Amino acid sequence: MTEIHPAPVEAKDFLDFVNQAQSPFHATEQAVIRLRKAGFQEIKEKDNWNGTLKRNGKYFFTRNRSAVIAFAVGGKYKPGNGFSAIGAHTDSPCLKVKPVSKKERLGYLQVGVQLYGGGLWHTWFDRDLSVAGRVVVETADGKLENRLARIDRPILRIPTLAIHLDRSTSADGFKFNNETHLTPMISTVTKSLTGEPAKALKPDTEINGDIPLSEKHHPVLMHLLSEELKVPVDKILDFELCLYDTQPSAIGGAYNEFIFSGRLDNLMMSYCSIEALIRSLKTKEDSLANDPNIRLVSLFDNEEVGSNTAHGADSNLLPSTFERLSLATYDDDAVSNTISTAYLESLPKSYLISADMAHAVHPNYSEKHDDGHRPHMHKGVVVKVNANQRYATTAPTTVVLREVAKKYRVPLQEFVVRNDSPCGSTIGPMLSAKLGLRTVDVGNAQLSMHSCREVCGTEDVGLAIKLFEGFFEEFPSVDARLTVD
Repeated sequence: MTEIHPAPVEAKDFLDFVNQAQSPFHATEQAVIRLRKAGFQEIKEKDNWNGTLKRNGKYFFTRNRSAVIAFAVGGKYKPGNGFSAIGAHTDSPCLKVKPVSKKERLGYLQVGVQLYGGGLWHTWFDRDLSVAGRVVVETADGKLENRLARIDRPILRIPTLAIHLDRSTSADGFKFNNETHLTPMISTVTKSLTGEPAKALKPDTEINGDIPLSEKHHPVLMHLLSEELKVPVDKILDFELCLYDTQPSAIGGAYNEFIFSGRLDNLMMSYCSIEALIRSLKTKEDSLANDPNIRLVSLFDNEEVGSNTAHGADSNLLPSTFERLSLATYDDDAVSNTISTAYLESLPKSYLISADMAHAVHPNYSEKHDDGHRPHMHKGVVVKVNANQRYATTAPTTVVLREVAKKYRVPLQEFVVRNDSPCGSTIGPMLSAKLGLRTVDVGNAQLSMHSCREVCGTEDVGLAIKLFEGFFEEFPSVDARLTVD
């Protein structure tokens, strides 16, 4: 059947990405799959990059398997030249399985969870939930291996209390305790006693002398992971699991104008950044060959909890990458006498787009937006400004982006919070301060940010990709016209 109002191809492709990216580990894996397909070569952070990197080369590496940096070296790049960079993040607010998750109450088996980030936790009630993340297993030859796991069917649910048992919900709103009420059930005791999972763990199974694994997690959960990974239960040593809504992301609206999905913040910008980098190397054969810069995308983890981790934006991940790329030798170049200053020289020549989703004006809460700053879906990428530096945008950094947007015919919108409203932040200010980088904060407009199920516009996916692609191709020439330091 032919669609009357088909959604843009970029929106459909994003669905393929986000529907396979239920955790930061899976999001990183999806980015890596696309990079490999586009001819990017994997390198290791622990290796010496000298003799490996070449001009016009395309490379990537991961850290913790939840953060990834991809870059392409311009054909005219010389140590000391700048970086054309975009930063985004792979994590989203979610519930995570506790290290000791085994709970049982009134005939129900429950899984203890932690709150990760600042989620709208009431939206997780009455959803069909499952788990995805990283599992550490012991292989047959004794190696300790990280594997990705995702159970593709609903196994968990957090039920609400019937209104008949709490009439105050109508008058006072839905209130709950994050520890006692936000605990999903996975099975009933009666069913678990007759099912095979109850026999899956031996009582004496231990992890390095710790308490028995069977006392940490319900055998039924361990059995499900065992089936998913095709390994014996006693070879599962530990895991980091995120809960996710099993309802697939979808195109919606009367004219297929919306994307209904979890994790739009910030997998939308992660997807657009990676796609833009890949496309910028395809659209013009001489584009990279004539580029004096290194084009780079960095997808960090842990933005939702402050970024102060080894794989977050407040780590050494981006600074050390910039430094290594500035000091590396390319092709058969000899080491310059001034090579030790190349890193410091490169930073003032560089520019960072901090890409994180933005707040669309809400039709039912329009008073929450300043009259002159009400971003809409389908009307372009949002430039975010804050006088108190919650965003890193400045007038010169905005001008650079506007010049690119003008050439590529991408509309831009502006957003500031009301003076009587709190303001979120991004990775932009911390990276700008840490590296002295010129930075602009942008994102696509969305509603229901930090909900289990969010919404954004289908047209905006392609607009963001087009803007970022144009940035990679045009930044050096635009920067050459800028006289403001």
